Amino acid sequence: MNQSAPILLPEKIARLQGPIVVFGASGFIGANLFEQLFRVRKDVFALTHDATKAWRLKLLDVPAENIVHCDILSNTSVQDVFGKIKPKTIFNLAAYGAYSKQKNVGLTYETNVLGTVNILENCSTDMVYIHAGSSSEYGFNCTAPKETDPVEPNSHYAVSKVSAAYTLDYYAKVHNLNTLNLRLYSIYGGWEEPDRLIPRLIEEARQSKLPPLVSPDISRDFVYVDDCVDAFVQAALRVNKAISGRSYNIATGQKTTMRELVDEARQTFGLKLEPVWGSMNNRNWDLADWYGDPTAAEADLGWKASTTLSDGLRQTADWQISHDYESRVIPAFNTPTLNPVISPIIACYKDAQAIPFMYERLVKTFNEMKVRYEIIFVNDNSPDNTDEVLDVICAKDPNVIAIKHSRNFGSQSAFLSGMEIATGDSVVLMDGDLQDPPEVIPKFYEKWQQGFDVVYGVRVQREMAPHVHFFYKQFYRLFRKTAYINIPVDAGDFSMIDRKVVRELVNLPETEQFLRGLRAWVGFKQTGVDYVRPERMFGVSTNNWTKNIWWAKKAIFSFSFAPLELMTYAGFVLTGLSVLGILWQILAKFVFFPETPAGISTVIILVMFFGGINLLGISFLGEYISKIFEETKKRPKFIRTMVRKGQRVYKTAAEISTLVEQRKSK
Repeated sequence: MNQSAPILLPEKIARLQGPIVVFGASGFIGANLFEQLFRVRKDVFALTHDATKAWRLKLLDVPAENIVHCDILSNTSVQDVFGKIKPKTIFNLAAYGAYSKQKNVGLTYETNVLGTVNILENCSTDMVYIHAGSSSEYGFNCTAPKETDPVEPNSHYAVSKVSAAYTLDYYAKVHNLNTLNLRLYSIYGGWEEPDRLIPRLIEEARQSKLPPLVSPDISRDFVYVDDCVDAFVQAALRVNKAISGRSYNIATGQKTTMRELVDEARQTFGLKLEPVWGSMNNRNWDLADWYGDPTAAEADLGWKASTTLSDGLRQTADWQISHDYESRVIPAFNTPTLNPVISPIIACYKDAQAIPFMYERLVKTFNEMKVRYEIIFVNDNSPDNTDEVLDVICAKDPNVIAIKHSRNFGSQSAFLSGMEIATGDSVVLMDGDLQDPPEVIPKFYEKWQQGFDVVYGVRVQREMAPHVHFFYKQFYRLFRKTAYINIPVDAGDFSMIDRKVVRELVNLPETEQFLRGLRAWVGFKQTGVDYVRPERMFGVSTNNWTKNIWWAKKAIFSFSFAPLELMTYAGFVLTGLSVLGILWQILAKFVFFPETPAGISTVIILVMFFGGINLLGISFLGEYISKIFEETKKRPKFIRTMVRKGQRVYKTAAEISTLVEQRKSK
């Protein structure tokens, strides 16, 4: 009797219920799972928050609409994703603490336990939830344990994963959810971090070398990543009420020591070089007999590892070659600028209606750009309900920071307040009324990636009355001609500024700030991007002719000595005219017009004229002296009364000061 042909992975993927979401899709296994799912169907969404690993998604060139930001530590964030996508199959590979460099104990439990709870809380009985567990759950009981054997966790990470496994079992039994926990052993293959054992071993072996090695008797159970992906798909297809909530070992059942691994690699790649054992320290949780028993997975899920270690090593080598490993993958892994943090700083005054739209458009823009973000809203003591609006957004997204000032200090102080707290690789200065369109930021980003330290928006057109637009354009040209530095015309505060420039701007001692002038004064490499400045979306502009004149004075008296020079030139000219006037009076009286009366009107006109000139000159001097007076006071540029980041609120001066110092050091 002929056996039926095995079902290929693409055929299995096609049978999954959709839409499908992959939490932790920026990680090693998550990226492989997402990549293989996405080859077959397009209703698959990569959910990511740990952008330190987002280089994989960038290199995969995933469409922006299939990458969704989600912070599993925020139930609101998870709720929003489920509401928008309405997934039927959920794969959760989000985890923290598996690597020795991940040392934050609190974050380990929050991500692995609380994050799991937040996802399960949003699941329903018609969904399938498959969880990435870990073989480390067995801890000291690591020698081919069955799923029914006791767990003996030997690290915080292991304890957190055991807790997550029990959580799944609880939701399966009490809430009737379709859940399974896959206890993964040592998965290896494409997209693994280049500094991990097997990628490093293969990279060196391809160059006829060997990397530093731990003790030869340490053992693992190595599973090729394609087999692991197959296990997730099989689990999603096979889960049912009888087995829901259980854990399964995803292992080969084959114990492989480091000596055997290196011997296999030497044979596969034809190496004659002898290994140097103990040239790298063992990890705390490395064990001599660490391998699994996959019997239950084969019986209940119909899954069995099919790739031999030799074939897996060869396939991983082929993957490295086909993906330009040294020139493409390793630089992406090592270079944080591939996934920078951008910190837009939004000065808010009477902008409560526009803020939710600003937030949504910013998040959409950054997701499309595949970059991390940290959005900082500065409530400059707005009289509307800005506080309440920002509270809702902060509760929803922990990447949002809300700052409140004790009074209205002005937009320049608001920007500086945000810049002092920002930790991004660059900041974007924006007004809260949506006249600075978030959709222009990708153009800024492109120029910034090319090496420009400051990229400012150039307003080629304003959606306003033609005569007002005309006066704005003329002022910028006048300002540029009179300023003692090169001020770009038609450029407002809307700009992207590199972190090193931000540091210089924040450290400037002057109290009176005019940022678009200071931005030019500090120098660095700068360029402009053209855009059309739209009308205010809501309400009425807080600018008027009086305020515009005040802005013009602020600009000119901060960055130009032209008024003083003008008075000097006027003094010379008027003195010359006075001498000519005296000569003309003498000639007119005695030569040309003897009947000319003694000129009372002339005297009055001259007195008023010179008096006006003197008064104007004194007023110019007064403007400069007032600036000197303001600088000598050394008052703070702003006073914060509250800072909120996610669920955390800082209210006291000590708390806010500590937060600022902590963020300055990042």
